[in-house]
Amino acid sequence: MKIVMIGTGYVGLVTGTCFSEFGYEVICVDKDNKKINNLENGILPIYEPGLEILVHKNYKNGKLKFSNSIEKSISDADAIFIAVGTPERRGDGHADLTYIHAAAKEIAPILKKYCIIITKSTVPVGTSLEIKNIIKKHNRNASFDVVSNPEFLREGSAIEDFMRPNRVIIGCENEKSKKIMENIYQPLNLIQTPILFTDLKSAELIKYASNAFLAMKISFINQMADLCESLNTDIHFISRGMGLDKRIGDKFLHPGPGYGGSCFPKDTIALSKIASDNNVDLSIINNVISYNADRKKSLIKKLNNILCNEMNGMSVAILGLSFKPGTDDMRESPSLDLVPSLAQNVKEVKVFDPIAMDEASKYIKNVYFANDIEDCIKNVDLTIILTEWTEFRTLSADYLSKFMKGNIVVDFRNALNPKNFRNKKFTLHQVGRGPFN
Repeated sequence: MKIVMIGTGYVGLVTGTCFSEFGYEVICVDKDNKKINNLENGILPIYEPGLEILVHKNYKNGKLKFSNSIEKSISDADAIFIAVGTPERRGDGHADLTYIHAAAKEIAPILKKYCIIITKSTVPVGTSLEIKNIIKKHNRNASFDVVSNPEFLREGSAIEDFMRPNRVIIGCENEKSKKIMENIYQPLNLIQTPILFTDLKSAELIKYASNAFLAMKISFINQMADLCESLNTDIHFISRGMGLDKRIGDKFLHPGPGYGGSCFPKDTIALSKIASDNNVDLSIINNVISYNADRKKSLIKKLNNILCNEMNGMSVAILGLSFKPGTDDMRESPSLDLVPSLAQNVKEVKVFDPIAMDEASKYIKNVYFANDIEDCIKNVDLTIILTEWTEFRTLSADYLSKFMKGNIVVDFRNALNPKNFRNKKFTLHQVGRGPFN
């Protein structure tokens, strides 16, 4: 089985590497010559725990290769995965399919034998059929089938999500393509992974529906956290009590500053546009989109309320910049809203993230990029937890008091243990909970 992965971004590189770990011959193709050269020299374009080890291993044993030439790579391919970006289209919020269409056009004239073309990118309903029509238009004699196989990889847990997924969704049109996909995912049969075969459109919509539902859970628990603060009760009891109900589940019921990343923001907007184009009211998702955007923008207001509008002369430390732990991804991170606002309202902003410092420096200016936790919190009046990296979770009043000038901690992720702040000369503010001191 020879697999070609078009695109070496997050989805393409992780998927291609994991398929090579299954034992398949995989070629990852990208037009970015610098990226391909770096990959061949062991330099990855993204951070993902465990990925570098698998890339090095499978590149060394010849199962994983990299190329900047689609023509040379796909001539004898059995399966071609399209894993290029589908960012939000400027101006209207729809998914931008420019790279998808370009890949289909480039593939078409090169097809010499039967193969399947699989969409791995997140795409609107009907895109697989568009790919089919584009290829037919540019090569009437091409022998192929199109398949939709959406990804469900969580940044920071992508290797585990691929190797031990909750489910695999495959949309196809006939038994021939279905059989090939069964063979490709045969290694997952050993762990009895549920594989759901659907039509093309249903597979495409499942991805959007899943992400929108999870985004809705996050916004719901954030609104409940706001209510808990007003009622002087504890959101942790609420989320745990809800999560024990198997119909609800305990995932994505953790309050915070709002969701970010590469998927939830653009996928909820794209789903809303799909619904609008089809005259369907998705008011629930529309409200989630607007609420989440407002929540991230309101963080500065929340800080002002906590500090009684006395922020001007303060020195502030921000711990965590990426949108979640386990990744350096800054896309739609709450830090992109909060840090610039803080920089305009306080004397000094110091920031630290275990992984995302280089990536963050592309977007965040006029702040001090600290070398480590101690360097970040030294002599500051206020420390803010914005990403729940493991190394931040054990911070205590005793430790912070050795370096901080002030005694206020705002934990927007509820990562800290309140017991470590009780009966201390520190005040800990968390989301959906009263202050601890």
